[in-house]
Amino acid sequence: MTIHWCGTGLSAIPGLRRLIAADHPVTVWNRTVARAEAAVGDVAGDIRAFDPDALQAALAPGDVVVSMLPADRHVDLATRAIGKGAHFVSSSYIAPEMQGLDAAARAAGVAVVGEVGLDPGIDHLMAHDLVADYRVTGGHTADTALSFTSYCGGFPKRPNAFRYKFSWSPLGVLKALRAPSRSIREFEVWDVDRPWHAIEGFDAPLPAPERFEVYPNRDSLPFRDAYGFDPAWRVRQFVRGTLRLDGWSQAWAPVFAEIEGLEGPAGEARLAEMAEGFWRAHAYDDGEADRVVLFVALKAESDGATVWHRSWALDATGDARGSAMARLVSHPVALAAEAAGEGRLTPGVQPAPQAPAMVRDWLADVGNHAQHLARIDHLA
Repeated sequence: MTIHWCGTGLSAIPGLRRLIAADHPVTVWNRTVARAEAAVGDVAGDIRAFDPDALQAALAPGDVVVSMLPADRHVDLATRAIGKGAHFVSSSYIAPEMQGLDAAARAAGVAVVGEVGLDPGIDHLMAHDLVADYRVTGGHTADTALSFTSYCGGFPKRPNAFRYKFSWSPLGVLKALRAPSRSIREFEVWDVDRPWHAIEGFDAPLPAPERFEVYPNRDSLPFRDAYGFDPAWRVRQFVRGTLRLDGWSQAWAPVFAEIEGLEGPAGEARLAEMAEGFWRAHAYDDGEADRVVLFVALKAESDGATVWHRSWALDATGDARGSAMARLVSHPVALAAEAAGEGRLTPGVQPAPQAPAMVRDWLADVGNHAQHLARIDHLA
């Protein structure tokens, strides 16, 4: 079994090095060979120029293709992998086109895995753990109201005036800010056109009290089923969202004001221009430490009182092992590549695992890459 790792960008290197150090046969594919050699040339024995046809020709049954490339490349690479009887892994959300490969993957007996990075990925593991625990210990009754929250964000360890730095495309960040979200608030579907219309303060359950800002993103509703919520459960709140440093909304107010009205080709051109400026002004400096914070919580209330409330809290900073973002994205990807190659995942398209034993093992591994990881019983 050979692992074909495609892409050696900012969030790829720690997990790639992990697989090589574990003596897995690894072929590294990158558009620019020199950049891949600079990143892992000291440990990787097989580095090749990325070409989809060449990759496909090199695949053997049981191999694993890992794509750390832009999301628009994933479906093509997964299709090629399935055709050769190889597994596929990426950290990205599972798009409808990827889900459409499920029957072909099952027929080929291969796993096509997505949503195994940080968010999505580690947040899924935490959610599965909490829901499974609630089913056993929560004492659910017909009048119980549940609230689920999941917030994740990355930013500089030493806050700057802009309250943010870019570890990935600023254009992607700006486009995400223009996307609507759907969640549940006070038992009703809550549609938000722009994230800054829904920014709230959030007090984090960390050892040292700290306040952040949060807002909902994407469509949270499908994750009720994905996380194993019973359809009969009364859900007061269900939201997956983004976490930012306190003061972010004030620092970014001019950005919100400008992108609010950008439309059409001229608007797209202006977004690209803004992104280039942000990349120059607010990219991480060489060796600068980043920080990643993730909170996932489930709370049950009955007759106005909280009767069950548990959460996961993660806080990680960049260090000599790499940026916090890179570690927490790429190590779960490496775990998924190993699990797929070793036949521990069922055939078909799937997100991060929900089997209790694998969830426990993966979360234990996550703890090796964070300065703080805790499972909290708020009523203990």
